Amino acid sequence: MKINWKCFWDNLPISRKLFLEIAVTAVVLFACNLFIYAQINQMVERMNSVYMSNVNLNELSDALTNVQNYIYKYLQVKDSESLKNYYRSEQDYKKLLEGLNQSVTDNEIQILEKNIRNMSNGYLMITEEAVQSKRGQNVEKYKSSYESALRIFQFINHDISVLNSKQFKNNSASYQTLQAALQYLEIISSVILVIVMIISLTVMIMMTKDIVTPLTNLAETAKLVGQGNFNVKVPSIRTGDELGIVTATFNQMVDSLAEYVNKIKESAEKEQVMKERELLMENHLKEAQLKYLQSQINPHFLFNSLNAGVQLAMMEDAEKTSIFMERMADFFRYNVKKGLEDATIREEVETVENYIYILNVRFAGDIHYESRIDEQAMEFSVPSMILQPLVENAVTHGIRDIEWQGTIRLTVRNLHEIIEICIEDNGIGIDEEKLMQINNGNQTRKNLNSTGIGLTNVRSRLTLYYNSEHIFRIFSEGNNRGTRVVLRIPKKGGDSNVSDTGC
Repeated sequence: MKINWKCFWDNLPISRKLFLEIAVTAVVLFACNLFIYAQINQMVERMNSVYMSNVNLNELSDALTNVQNYIYKYLQVKDSESLKNYYRSEQDYKKLLEGLNQSVTDNEIQILEKNIRNMSNGYLMITEEAVQSKRGQNVEKYKSSYESALRIFQFINHDISVLNSKQFKNNSASYQTLQAALQYLEIISSVILVIVMIISLTVMIMMTKDIVTPLTNLAETAKLVGQGNFNVKVPSIRTGDELGIVTATFNQMVDSLAEYVNKIKESAEKEQVMKERELLMENHLKEAQLKYLQSQINPHFLFNSLNAGVQLAMMEDAEKTSIFMERMADFFRYNVKKGLEDATIREEVETVENYIYILNVRFAGDIHYESRIDEQAMEFSVPSMILQPLVENAVTHGIRDIEWQGTIRLTVRNLHEIIEICIEDNGIGIDEEKLMQINNGNQTRKNLNSTGIGLTNVRSRLTLYYNSEHIFRIFSEGNNRGTRVVLRIPKKGGDSNVSDTGC
């Protein structure tokens, strides 16, 4: 039975298609890497074994030297420890001799190995005779044997040195050959990897084309539909996977959207006319509310201050009276001029300073004023007369009747997206329940010397101006702990949440 692979592939889910593509590529790359690793590892092992003959000859020379040293020491002192060391080194030397050639050959290196082995056997026999003569206390015999052993030792050492030199030359040539072969193997391995990667990428591109192309067509068509063109369709795909289902469903959705859009266009046009009328009415209402609230600035302050100026003129000379009246004139002029206009923060701060000066004239300098102003924030626009009512509220309700020195602190900070303005006093503070009512707009503090609309006026104007409920916030830690009013003015409009701040 012949399998239709194209039909089988077309009906596979996308997840299985991707899995098969990645799995086949990974298996091919792993097999190539495994083959290359085995070849390189084999070559490295051959390179490591090249110089093993020199290492073995060095070990043979060291073992021979140990035999000679221990036989000499035993013949000198005749102690059991030297004898044990002699027999131990003799066994080690015999084991190393087993690796040398003993067959007849015409190879120069193997002939040297055979000579070394034969001389070593004779040498060991002579050393054994010396040991036995020493035990039998035959002085002449063990001295003669030792001298013979010493001569043979020198011959063996000489032959080992010659053999080592010849082996090193042969090994060097073999090592260079293997090193060159390893370099060629690295180049061939790199070429194989590159070829396999190119073939794998080509196969993956060909295999994923059937997946990516329909998705691209679907994305382009969806973009056109999103722009309002409902006359486009995705080319149909005759497959049983998710793409075929999504494509058919998308085309049905486009048809339904076209019908739906045509139906709502007529109702949308009718609603647009009504919304424009409602928006116009809402704008007129907000404008009227804004103008009404701006007109509610307390007028009693001006009259009380002018009366204080008259009394001051009677008690002091004209210079102080001139300064006082000039500050009063600036304050009154700003109030009248900016009643329905925006102002810069610099103008608002100057008005506060004039107001504090006038108050200190009235109350003999009892009000201490501090300011910390960020010059980068001074030219931003805000609704006019928003700071002076807050300062008036801080004086009237915060520090007017306290027994300690009253201080008003004004801070203006230029933050990332907002201008933060903080007016703080060290007065009587507000308990938690009343603070919650004030922040919720349910209650404001009143007395006989104020209209009682300062906070409400500022809060309402800021809310209307910035279309946000989060511009204005009051903080207090309780009775006799002072009060802090924080304004967070957006630089570009929009909502701005007010949280507790350390200004």
